[in-house]
Amino acid sequence: MKTWKIADIGQFFKNSFTAVLKGEFLLRLNIGRYFIHIAYTFLLFGLIIWISLMIETTMSKVEKNKAVLKELEIVHSQKVFEVVNISRRSSVEKLLEEMGSKVTEAEKPATTVKR
Repeated sequence: MKTWKIADIGQFFKNSFTAVLKGEFLLRLNIGRYFIHIAYTFLLFGLIIWISLMIETTMSKVEKNKAVLKELEIVHSQKVFEVVNISRRSSVEKLLEEMGSKVTEAEKPATTVKR
């Protein structure tokens, strides 16, 4: 039986690291026949990571668009409020007077022109 030394463990890690760099690690472990399965697994993991990043990007866009939509709803409500205020007869008359217009509310009904 061989006794293990700390130097042997260091040599094992060194050999393993150089095998990984050379691309021989799986061959040294005699796992070459499972290479297709390992490559397929890495492909699936990469695909899952890519899809999750795409979902994350889409969700961040949705959140930004929700904030913009909320802001636009507030602006729209303000515009509707202003239009409702301006459309009253009294406000229209005041605005016309301020502008110096001689236009006033009709005193008698409009006449209908017949053909």
